[in-house]
Amino acid sequence: MTKTRIGLTALIAAAALALTACAAGTGTDSDTGSDSSAATGSLTYVIGGDPTSLNPINVGDRWGLTTTNLVYSPLARVEGDGTVVNELAETIEPAADGRSVTVTLKEGLLWSDGEPLTADDVVFTYTNKAIRENGAADLLWVGDQPVTAEATDEHTVVFHLPSVSAAALSNIATETYIIPEHIYGEVTDFSGAELDPIAVGSGPYVLTAYERGQYLTFEPNENYYGEAPNIKNLTLQIVPNADTVKTALQTGEADASFATPDQIDELSAAGLDIYPYSEGRVAYLGLNLAKLTDQDVRQALMFALDRNELNDAAYLSDEYYENAYTILPPSNAFATEDVEKYEQNLDAAAAADGLTITLAYSGSDPAQTTQATLIQQQLKQAGVTVELAGVEAASIYTEIEKGADAKYDAFLGGYIMGADPDAYSALFRSGASSNFFHYANPETDALFDAGVAELDADARGAIYDDLQAQIAEDAVIYPITDNLKILAVNPRIGGVEEAGLVPIYTLENFGLLTEK
Repeated sequence: MTKTRIGLTALIAAAALALTACAAGTGTDSDTGSDSSAATGSLTYVIGGDPTSLNPINVGDRWGLTTTNLVYSPLARVEGDGTVVNELAETIEPAADGRSVTVTLKEGLLWSDGEPLTADDVVFTYTNKAIRENGAADLLWVGDQPVTAEATDEHTVVFHLPSVSAAALSNIATETYIIPEHIYGEVTDFSGAELDPIAVGSGPYVLTAYERGQYLTFEPNENYYGEAPNIKNLTLQIVPNADTVKTALQTGEADASFATPDQIDELSAAGLDIYPYSEGRVAYLGLNLAKLTDQDVRQALMFALDRNELNDAAYLSDEYYENAYTILPPSNAFATEDVEKYEQNLDAAAAADGLTITLAYSGSDPAQTTQATLIQQQLKQAGVTVELAGVEAASIYTEIEKGADAKYDAFLGGYIMGADPDAYSALFRSGASSNFFHYANPETDALFDAGVAELDADARGAIYDDLQAQIAEDAVIYPITDNLKILAVNPRIGGVEEAGLVPIYTLENFGLLTEK
């Protein structure tokens, strides 16, 4: 398939126009606030585990981001079709020389405690997020220098770039949730998993209670700048077991949750509405290169695997998945298939004969459980013994970060990094914050540097073709699939399309759901 790559100049111009023109969703004027008194009813949405982080400065896990998206707001967000929608920002304007971006905030913004939200809060947030020790700074650096933010008045922030970056507009405008300086101004270390006090934000909801392992509850934020939430009492119920979730959906104890392909017929028969949607996700088998140091052995492990069999077993039909072959999801405009795909070849897997490895996976994830067992069987054909470790998902990454001292040689995981290939540097650049693979290759680092600095779209695409091929050759991850997420919803709940099915957060704005 031929994919069109839009030139950076055109992209910035289009984005600037969209950012200038778009208000946040269908929100009310920001100076009027939202009338939360109109909210009625309740919603129980089942999630698979506790948030790993509730700190917007470093949050990166699905349930932490879901919570963050309810309580806090970014300057803007990018829709699945590439449309840019402003949230806290009224306008976002890149400079003609590509070295700065100016953001003007909406008038009358308030925090959930009633204090004004100003440009100083934006500067405070970005300054702390750009500190590497806080854990999520990668995309706010260009080369070896951070992007800096300056408040020129109460409503205006100017972001200064150390050098021109093709990814800067995307990295600045989205996915950073603003926190209040008047609450956290005395905090000197934002590397932890929670803030104290927790959750003073500007999003549609306020977190009212959190019982670890059980639930998080929310009520509408009366100072929200957008349209007031329709649902008054929102609960994120924590239930790791997929069968228990299915039963709760069937009995009406739960109103919404993710489902698996094999549950669709049964849930549909029980009257639930089913919504499959793409997240642009890469599910993968990751290797711990601090332990599996021999590239030939890593390649051999991958040649022993059968991707189609893994996906058919986990997702039943290619209606619910698409094979992935590189670090980019197949839907990404920069994805290429001109890489080593590691089609199963047991002769080429000979270098792994006699090896014993430990494979970690989420024991509460049906797809990972199925694939882990099948990987064990497939590798056995190549003379590899696989010891399985089904554990809690967050603990996998805590352990794998230990590198050579970790218990795990390999692990099943997945990521959603968005459209710009530079975002993937957080996973695969040497020393990056989410480089759980302990991968370091100066050639890969140089390709990331070249790609983000290249403004011509075709030339940039060629660089990322080489980058994907290099990482595939180094046998860092075995990409498996881009699988659809499937949301099952009680028919008493409406407004799902209006709330917007999106990657990671499930719904862009839970407040737009309605109770019929």
